[in-house]
Amino acid sequence: MNLDRIFENNKEWVAKKLEVNQDYFEDLSKGQQPEILYIGCADSRVTAEEMMGAGPGDIFVHRNIANMVPNTDLSSQSVINYAVAHLKVKHVVVCGHYFCGGVMAAMQAQDLGVLNPWLRNIRDVYRLHQQELDAIEDETDRYKRLVELNVEEQCINVMKVADVQLAYNAGKLKVHGWVFDISTGKIIDLKLDTKKLMENIKAIYALS
Repeated sequence: MNLDRIFENNKEWVAKKLEVNQDYFEDLSKGQQPEILYIGCADSRVTAEEMMGAGPGDIFVHRNIANMVPNTDLSSQSVINYAVAHLKVKHVVVCGHYFCGGVMAAMQAQDLGVLNPWLRNIRDVYRLHQQELDAIEDETDRYKRLVELNVEEQCINVMKVADVQLAYNAGKLKVHGWVFDISTGKIIDLKLDTKKLMENIKAIYALS
């Protein structure tokens, strides 16, 4: 995409917004009250707002390679803290997607340099679910299932966070696991039993 064209597109976008509402940007500058924290992949083909039909101010978005929530990642942990403790979001969504390059790379036995420690988190997901995954003969189906299981494990990682536990236990927050199917454009709700997942980790990870 031509960088100069971006600025022209921006001017056109501003004009269209002001044509409908002269106070549009002034209203935006007053603050934000999103109800959803969306944790997704940094893949250029997957844009949260567009696929959800959302506008500015509707969603607090965090994206990284393969929609990960490692406890050592200060960026994702800070986003969760701010969204849950300060913005008081009502939903946290972890959304993976099929045809994810990060998940695919994690399935390969190769040295990927600086990406190794990041992708190791996905390989750990494979190890945790190896029996189920190895039983899937078709490689594409196995890969897609790993995408889904990675979403589930990242939801569990979200639920390990103290701020999330406090809000969840108070009935003020729900956690959701989704997958975006790029080949159809559809969002798939994995319908995770988060109550059961929280019960499963409570003995070790409960902080309140």
